[in-house]
Amino acid sequence: MRTHEERLAALGTHFPLVEAGEGGRRWTYRTAGRGGRTLVLLHGIGSSSASWLDVALAAGRDFRVVAWDAPGYGGSTPLAAERPLATDYAQSLEGFLATLGIEGCVLVGHSLGALMATAYAAAYPRGRAAQLILVSPARGYGAREFDAERERVRASRLQALAALGVAGMAAERAGRLVSPSAGASVREWVRWNMASLNADGYRQATELLCGDDLARYAPAPLPVACFCGADDVVTPPAACEAVAAAYGVPLVLLPGCGHASPVEIPHLLAATLRESIEMKGECCE
Repeated sequence: MRTHEERLAALGTHFPLVEAGEGGRRWTYRTAGRGGRTLVLLHGIGSSSASWLDVALAAGRDFRVVAWDAPGYGGSTPLAAERPLATDYAQSLEGFLATLGIEGCVLVGHSLGALMATAYAAAYPRGRAAQLILVSPARGYGAREFDAERERVRASRLQALAALGVAGMAAERAGRLVSPSAGASVREWVRWNMASLNADGYRQATELLCGDDLARYAPAPLPVACFCGADDVVTPPAACEAVAAAYGVPLVLLPGCGHASPVEIPHLLAATLRESIEMKGECCE
């Protein structure tokens, strides 16, 4: 198991931050591996491209791995809308993929990144994604059934940000993202990623979480797989089961982890992604 200092060193050496731009927009991202197929990794609301470090290094033996910083995260240009929908992020993602010349990729969305990924697949049915993998997908609170929860969630997140700042919010919230058995270095890496957020980008992402609904983009016009941490209390298995059902696929539980599976079980997650891609390999040729 890597220490926090070892992860920081590996991040700079093997998964460094780079940037690309097009039409006045800029994206920062990280890349690893030289494989023929490309995995495009979309992080969640409390994270960044760096959270995929160990997944990328493990999967990079077989794939080219590209992990973006969503609009408003890292050095990526924020979206124009104060309350963006997933389609706004999908449009930015299309620009990002076009700028990098990526075609036929496997799109992997973790947490809120899954909402962005499903919106992309719906908006660009003949686009650059050939397969969709959802990891602990966050459905969002945009549906009517969540009317009672929506404002509570928005207020809770934005008030915590205002009262505690990014670093204080990370210290308070990061522990919920891992299982009880997670080690200290794993907890520290999750906290460090959250503490690196841009406040304005987090506010926009909170509006996405509260204003849109992943089920709106189901079913998908391409193959889908859905995974969830067995100990996830943020997007628990029951909630992920409903997402999987909306896409007509079984939910696969990942043992030994909570919500932050890319950090907590990166090698198992990379192997699970590899197996899923191999099973549906004909879609990605």
